[in-house]
Amino acid sequence: MAYAADLKVNETAPGTAATIAERLAARLDPPLFRAVTEAEDALARLDERLARSPLREGFSERAHFHDACAALWLAGELVPLEDLVLHDAEMDLRLATHELTRAHEALRARRKISVLPPGALLDRPQALRISTKDVRAPDDVPPAESETLDAEFAAIDAAIARAAKVLRDGVNADPQSDPGRALIYDEEFDEKARFAGWRREIEATDPLPATLAAAIGLEAWRAIAPLEHRDWLGAQLVADLLRHRGKARAHLPALNIGLRAIPRQKRRAATLPGRINANLEAIAAAARQGLEEHDRLTLAKAALERRCRDCRRNARLPALAEFALSRPLVTAPMIAAALKISQRAAQDMAPALGLREITGRSRFRAWAV
Repeated sequence: MAYAADLKVNETAPGTAATIAERLAARLDPPLFRAVTEAEDALARLDERLARSPLREGFSERAHFHDACAALWLAGELVPLEDLVLHDAEMDLRLATHELTRAHEALRARRKISVLPPGALLDRPQALRISTKDVRAPDDVPPAESETLDAEFAAIDAAIARAAKVLRDGVNADPQSDPGRALIYDEEFDEKARFAGWRREIEATDPLPATLAAAIGLEAWRAIAPLEHRDWLGAQLVADLLRHRGKARAHLPALNIGLRAIPRQKRRAATLPGRINANLEAIAAAARQGLEEHDRLTLAKAALERRCRDCRRNARLPALAEFALSRPLVTAPMIAAALKISQRAAQDMAPALGLREITGRSRFRAWAV
């Protein structure tokens, strides 16, 4: 591809070629300066508004869902937002697909990054490994000799446990430790060396503005591809880089949402400055969409508070309003579990609060603000 040829990544001799920052310095032009300024301003406005907003936690939680779906969209997979919300609440209406599972992994990774200190995972992406409790498979299931069917089920469970171990160990896994690893990982794919190369690209951007450093980090991640299976993690680590550089202190930027708003032709431009400019536009687009979403939620919060103004002291409507503002959508089982009420009460409270019914059905109804 054009961008890979332009970067000329040399895995066998890391550090011998000029970094992206060094090659870009000789080709800076006024449009790129304007893009940096717009991205800096938009991101600063959003972060300043969220720093003083009572909606910050709810806004961030909603952004996690939208960014995870956008990450899979950029990878060519369509994951409905409603399915991701229900899967996260363990209330799936159907069997979870592989794409939905990947989107949920991206969602959990964003949550983990957002609660850790800024920059804590820039050097340790393997810390975002899958937990064994998410697979729900025992480490060792001995086959039952009395029942052939039990033995087959035990073999399946053991295979799931081996796969869970490989996914759990991540980049620290030993290729020789498990025969099932060869089915998932390429033994010649050196994740540690590739990630070290990406870190060198990031370190070379220290003198540059934070948004330009983030744009270079996104481009370097696409070119080097440090991780074999989790390409979506790059945008999340770059978002954490913006927090680490002090440009986004009150939130974790949803860069995948901004990248989705940029046409693919611009994201895959033939020239390096063109691709960096597209990344800067994506950062600005993510911030602008965040500002629009925050304004919409602020108006919705005011409308919901008016509905709750005459409620009794022990009424659950204010708690429902807060819960609805923190999720892209809510269902009766989700409301019942969160507020510790019955599903029948939840079905009555949602219309009473003025939530918008989005399914148009009498069963499996869902509401949104």
